[in-house]
Amino acid sequence: MGNDLNMGSNGGNVYDSTSIKVLEGLEAVRLRPAMYIGSTGEMGLHHLVYEVVDNSVDEALAGYATEVSVTIHDDNSVTVIDNGRGIPVDMHEEEGVSAAQVVMTKLHAGGKFDSKSYKVSGGLHGVGVSCVNALSERLELEIWRPDGETGPSYTWQQEYSCGIPKGPLTKIGKAGRKTGTRVTFKPDTTIMEMTVFNYDTLATRLRQLAFLNKGLKITLTDERAEPEPKTTEFQYSGGIAEFIKLLNKGKQVLHEKPIHFEADRELPNAAGTLTMEVALQYNDGYSENVSSFANNINTVDGGTHLTGFKTALTGTINRFGQAQGLFKDVKENLTGDDVREGLTAVVSVKVPQPQFEGQTKGKLNSDIAGYMTQFVNEKLGEFFDKNSTVGRKIVGKAIDAARAREAARHARDLTRRKGALESGGMPHKLADCQEKDPERCELFLVEGESAGGTAKQGRDRRFQAILPLKGKILNVEKARYDKMLGHEEIRAMITAL
Repeated sequence: MGNDLNMGSNGGNVYDSTSIKVLEGLEAVRLRPAMYIGSTGEMGLHHLVYEVVDNSVDEALAGYATEVSVTIHDDNSVTVIDNGRGIPVDMHEEEGVSAAQVVMTKLHAGGKFDSKSYKVSGGLHGVGVSCVNALSERLELEIWRPDGETGPSYTWQQEYSCGIPKGPLTKIGKAGRKTGTRVTFKPDTTIMEMTVFNYDTLATRLRQLAFLNKGLKITLTDERAEPEPKTTEFQYSGGIAEFIKLLNKGKQVLHEKPIHFEADRELPNAAGTLTMEVALQYNDGYSENVSSFANNINTVDGGTHLTGFKTALTGTINRFGQAQGLFKDVKENLTGDDVREGLTAVVSVKVPQPQFEGQTKGKLNSDIAGYMTQFVNEKLGEFFDKNSTVGRKIVGKAIDAARAREAARHARDLTRRKGALESGGMPHKLADCQEKDPERCELFLVEGESAGGTAKQGRDRRFQAILPLKGKILNVEKARYDKMLGHEEIRAMITAL
């Protein structure tokens, strides 16, 4: 019976200590790449570039880099260069190899774990560039850095294949006063499902980084372009306020100049400085476009910084509207959806020791919601006090959204309680079919009564129904729910369906 306990469901596989696998070095990354970069498809491919670029931008955040360049080569390899300090090249005492090799080959290794080297960085997972190395069939590292604390710089080089060094880090010559790092990598085609980089995808992310780090110059070059390489330069002195203008380009805005404010807050227990920055502008549309970033990472799933912003925005607008006496005809306070209708906003924070949810850092978990709420309450309240005309426009739009929401709710209630859409039965102009099973029926929507007559003559009345429509149909994508339900032709379509 003891032997039976070791039998697997397939009849004889033993589950004991020999079944436990220990993956050394970067082997785990190559075996389960999606755990580290999200996927092996298009998203994961571009994430490889972002990981290297994020390291360069961290040098800019630390005050050492002013330029970053990204080049896509003809063979779909990518080179990232910055003019920061350069990865350390001295011998790592514990590992017995150069510090640069430790960074390139060890998970959870890097200067971001030392708060003295980086006050703010893109996270504490510490697997970025080593993952890129593991998932590259070829990676070339070049560093320009002094051989010691001071003095002239030297050029150091090392090559890797699938994360394995082909030789030690080697000093090959003098580099004058030049400092920085160059990483060239070619994704491993045996692991990555897609290996062709999309210029526009990279440009979108690099443009974001340039907006988020005002003054930083980022250049993207595509050597695959014909007849000559394509180069775009991103550099914005206005930061995220300029970002907002780009996002609202071509839209009718409620106030010409974006609302922009930033501040620093000292965290308790000497945890460092929290930097918060917000820019927002309203347009006459009905949708919201709010982007959030933490340490330059696009937190697509939000987090505590976004929660704090939304809470403060709703509260501040409600308080201002009440103080201005604008809620006389409004039954209840404005909701978050009301105040965010037509809103374009960018929320950016720089957090020491950030905590993200997931390896790809899609959501910020660091507890800063209270700081953000207080910050936005204070700054936005001050703005409304000094710019009451803009504040009244924003509140007015939110009130319109609240009224539309109430009208839509009322319309839904009518639909449920009174059959408002049915008006006592099917549309009178519907030429119904004999079949009562919806799965066996076909409904043809035709333009105009004359077309409807022709269609009726040619149909099979057993299962084909004809509904003539007149006039231009409302574009429901740009219309509120209540407007849609109030449109006669759309009501007829809904009822018939």
